Amino acid sequence: MTEHSPRAYDVMAEAIRLIGERREDQPTLDALAAEMGMSPAHFQKLFSQWVGVSPKRYLQYLTLDHARALLRERFTVLDTSLETGLSGPSRLHDLFLRWEAMSPGAYAAGGAGLDIRWGWFDTPFGEALVMGTDRGLCGIAFAAETGRDAAMADLSGRWPAARFREDPDALAPLTGGVFGGGGPAAGGETRLCLIGAPFQIKVWEALLRIPTGHVTTYSEIARVIGAPKAARAVGTAVGRNPVSWLIPCHRALRKSGELGGYHWGLPVKRAMLAWESARADAERPVPASAAAPGPTAA
Repeated sequence: MTEHSPRAYDVMAEAIRLIGERREDQPTLDALAAEMGMSPAHFQKLFSQWVGVSPKRYLQYLTLDHARALLRERFTVLDTSLETGLSGPSRLHDLFLRWEAMSPGAYAAGGAGLDIRWGWFDTPFGEALVMGTDRGLCGIAFAAETGRDAAMADLSGRWPAARFREDPDALAPLTGGVFGGGGPAAGGETRLCLIGAPFQIKVWEALLRIPTGHVTTYSEIARVIGAPKAARAVGTAVGRNPVSWLIPCHRALRKSGELGGYHWGLPVKRAMLAWESARADAERPVPASAAAPGPTAA
């Protein structure tokens, strides 16, 4: 089994889910490898290649302390972020996103006249329901915690007047760069077609400014959109994000460092933050002093 084989993708997605479920038990490498039907050495090597860090290190990213450390070390002040926001093609997850919001009239009409295709796809964070129109992806929901029926009811309920058709083959080219390989693929462009109230759109714009591997708070988002006393309303708008993962609502935390809520379940949010931290740390340059050992004493 190689790092990029379809079988490796399935095994590592299952390993991520398993580590998340058992984080409080602190499972050993041997136990995890046995669950995957692999030797400890092979499992550790494949996991480290695919995720970017060892299983033990990844387990550390799943704790509350990690969320608090992110706030201390990788807190993003959104109005000074290097991200371009929505003034042009935004770089996010090593993808180039281009998106447009539906008109207020289309929003009020509940998607009347809109044809929406849907399908189920495997991801590192469990099974995902993906929806899209001719203009781009319009919905991503995760079913690991909620179940398929609830995820379908949630997304389809946002466009009550639209026509829905199961067509995963049509969506596969759009989702390949999002969930393929060992995480979001480099290059290409992912088109999004969003529907939401004006306040929600502002919140989602702010979320798009949070760089990969960083976090912010609900109150910071409220401040940057000009509604500093609306942190609670911001939290509600974050939870209504229709395109999870690509619009990174998982990067919004409480000031205390607690995860806060997550529409598709806190285990999914925890796994997303851990995944991004692992890959960000793996890509961080190693200082020369740390990369080369110093002279040994005679």
